[in-house]
Amino acid sequence: MRWDNLRLTDPPEPAAAAVPLIPRGAVATTFDTPEFRGMTFYEVQARSIINRVPAASHVPFQWTINPYRGCTHACVYCFARRSHEYLELDSGRDFDSKVVVKVNAAELARRELAAPRWGGHPIAMGTNVDCYQRAEGRYRLMPGILAALRDFRNPFSVLTKGALILRDLELLAEAAEVTDVGTAVSVGFTDEDLWRAVEPGTPRPSRRLEVCATLSARGLRCSVLMAPILPYLSDSPAALARAVRAIAAAGATQVTPIVLHLRPGAREWFMAWLAREHPGLVPRYQELYGRGAYAPKAYQQRVVHQVRELAEACGLGRRSPSSPRGAPPERRGPAASAGPEQLTLL
Repeated sequence: MRWDNLRLTDPPEPAAAAVPLIPRGAVATTFDTPEFRGMTFYEVQARSIINRVPAASHVPFQWTINPYRGCTHACVYCFARRSHEYLELDSGRDFDSKVVVKVNAAELARRELAAPRWGGHPIAMGTNVDCYQRAEGRYRLMPGILAALRDFRNPFSVLTKGALILRDLELLAEAAEVTDVGTAVSVGFTDEDLWRAVEPGTPRPSRRLEVCATLSARGLRCSVLMAPILPYLSDSPAALARAVRAIAAAGATQVTPIVLHLRPGAREWFMAWLAREHPGLVPRYQELYGRGAYAPKAYQQRVVHQVRELAEACGLGRRSPSSPRGAPPERRGPAASAGPEQLTLL
């Protein structure tokens, strides 16, 4: 979507001067229920829904669908926070509480998949903000999107921290009968105190692993993105071992470890949280991330090596996920690139 020079009122009235850059005709909605109290949802009519990823992004997929902007999961480290600044919203509290909802996402998906110019490319979902965040329970955009992908036999993958994906289990299974479907859940650690502190709007880690087990039991390929691994908070040998054992017990097809990285927007919000909750770790993080968004390669390689050894000991990666029945052979290869690796964005 293009946001430049678009506002709720045109021309903007003095009282609306602080209104963020949202398309004309958007409806700002609030819900007086505990789970949505203090949040605003901007319901917009999007111009398009299948987005091409810029080549400079260096991610293993080219096309995405993102029905939401902003995320009620409120993860303090979320890399997508800065994208809210493009709407003249802040990357902190606004990102958690002011969510853009593309209410016509399913209609657009069906129209764009039917376009003669569309090449049936694999589509990754959940790569910017979670398409199964809590707002999806009210807006129900994903069933229509999944149905369109199924009907056009278009390969896709879904990455989520939410349990709401199980609502659409049958749709996912139907799609897997005719095309390549990959699912992944994100579980960086199993410590519940840490979960409450840094991922307050998400289901608990054990619940996410139950989601993985349910998807796997239904015959859907499901991996776990062990991300992010937080230096000095979830990277001890014992913490890594607990997480990998739980992931293996959930029946994941593979585990992909990713160390925290801190891009602008997320960096400021996370470091403010760290200073409040763990002030003694601030100098260590400044040392690790003083030169950029990523921890030193030696540190990353050490953590990844530990996780791989633990995964091998648990038998992770030895399972051979079955190919979806009915999938066009020429699409199975490319669709694999739109699978679990998508969380490298984090």
